[in-house]
Amino acid sequence: MTASVDIAYLSGIEALTRFKAGDLSPVDLLDAVIARAEATEPAANAIADRFYDRARDAAKAAEARYRAGAPAGPLDGLPLAVKEADKLAGTRRPNGSLLHTDRIDRESAPVVQRLLDAGAIPHMKTTVPEFCILGATHSRLYGVTRNPWNPAFGPGGSSGGSGVVLATGGTTLATGSDIGGSIRIPASACGVVGYKAPYGRNPSPRGSNLDTYGHYGVMARTVGDAALMQNVVSGRHPEDIATVAEKVVVPTVAPESLKGRRIAYSIDLGAYEVDEGVRRATLDALTVMRDLGATLEEVDLGWSTDIIRAAEMHFAHGWGNTMAANLDRDRSLMTDYAIDYVETALKATVADFHASRRIEIAMYATFGPLMERFDAFVCPTLSVPSVPAEFVPGRTPIEVNGRSRMVTDDEWGMTSPFNTLSRCPVLAVPSGFHPNGVPTGIQIVGRTFDDGSVFEVGLAFEAAAPWLQPGRRPLV
Repeated sequence: MTASVDIAYLSGIEALTRFKAGDLSPVDLLDAVIARAEATEPAANAIADRFYDRARDAAKAAEARYRAGAPAGPLDGLPLAVKEADKLAGTRRPNGSLLHTDRIDRESAPVVQRLLDAGAIPHMKTTVPEFCILGATHSRLYGVTRNPWNPAFGPGGSSGGSGVVLATGGTTLATGSDIGGSIRIPASACGVVGYKAPYGRNPSPRGSNLDTYGHYGVMARTVGDAALMQNVVSGRHPEDIATVAEKVVVPTVAPESLKGRRIAYSIDLGAYEVDEGVRRATLDALTVMRDLGATLEEVDLGWSTDIIRAAEMHFAHGWGNTMAANLDRDRSLMTDYAIDYVETALKATVADFHASRRIEIAMYATFGPLMERFDAFVCPTLSVPSVPAEFVPGRTPIEVNGRSRMVTDDEWGMTSPFNTLSRCPVLAVPSGFHPNGVPTGIQIVGRTFDDGSVFEVGLAFEAAAPWLQPGRRPLV
C-alpha cells in the first residue's frame, strides 16, 4: 500500500485531528481520495459526476482556515460523496433515469446542506439505480456498478455508488437515503457503515417528507464518522413538518464495555431464509458483544413473511403508482426492472393497502413491548451477502444455501421491516466476510428514538472487532 492509499483510508475523525495538528492538509486528503477513486473506478463504475476542481478550491480554503486556527465547522475539509438522487445545488439529478438527464437542482437537500455548512467538501455524485427502486445499482444511464470486493456481485442499492466509493477509499463521508434499506443494504454489501435515523430525526426534502418509510441519512467507513455526521444533520428544519424538535447528540467514542447491556437477537426475523455464511458471521458478531459483557437472548418476534408483503404494498401505493405516468409516456426509455415495478404496483388494491397497515400495527405490537426489556436488537442486514451485479427482481435467480431462487428485493434484504417500524433507529455495521469475498453485515436496532444506544453498541463492537484492516482493501 502507498502512503496516498493510507491517507485515503483515514477516518474523518483521524483526519480532523491531523488537520488541527498541522501534519495533514485537506488538500492532501482530497488528492488522496480522488486518486483512489480514479484508480478503482474502471472496475467499480460508481461515480455519476465529478467536481474535482471546485473541490480543490474548497480544500485550499479549508487549509487556510486550519493554518489560521479557525476551521469553519465540525467537518471542515472532509471529502463528501453525494448520492446522485440527493439534491446538491448546481448539479444534475437524473435519479438514475434517462427520463431526467437535464434536471439540475437550484438548492441542496436539507441533510446535504447541513453537511456543507459544517465544512464537508463535495467532490462527486455517486451512482444509483433508476428511480432508486432496486437493491442493486445498474441503469441504462450509468451502466453496472459493481461490488468492490467481488465484481460479480452488486454493491447493494439504491445508495450503491456511495457504498462503493467509501469502501474503495474514494471518499471519507457519503450521503444516502433509505426507504426500504437503501442505506443499509449497500453498507452491508460493501463493508461500510450506514445509519437510518428514526423518522423525523433528520429532515427530508419537500415531496418525500411525509412518507414514514423514508429517511435521509449518513454513510461512512466507521461508526465514529457516522456519528460525527449524524450530529450535524439532525434536528428540526422548516422544510420538513415531520422533523422533531429534540436534537440528540450521539457518542463518537466507544464505551469501555457493554457490561449490563441487554441485547435481543433473531437470525431470520421469522420471515427470511438466511445464508449459512451470513448466519455464522452474525453469530460471531454476537459472540463479540457477549465477550464485551452484554447479555444476549434469542427472541421470537412472532413475525412471518406477511411483514415482507406489508412493505411491498406500502411501496406499491407510494412510489409505484407515482411512476405510472412515466410508464405510459416513456416506457421505451425505462429499465426492465422499473417497468416491472410499476406494472406490479398498479395491480395493488386499496384492500391490500389497508391489510398492510394492519400488519404494520401488529409488528410493533410485539416489537415495542419486547424492547422494553432490551437495550438493542440485532439481526443480519441481508439474508445473502449480495445479489448478482445485474440482478433484476423476479428475473435473475439468486443462490441461498445451494438452492436457486427467484426473489423480490424485499425477500433478500432484511431491512424493510425497520422502515415499517420507522421510529426505531438502525445502525448497519459490517460483521465479517462471506466465503465468496463479499462483506456481511448486521443491523443494530434501538427502541423508538433511542439513537444513543445503537451508537454505543456499534462503537463498542467496532472497537473490539475492527473490520477494514490495513492491507485489506478492495479492487487493489
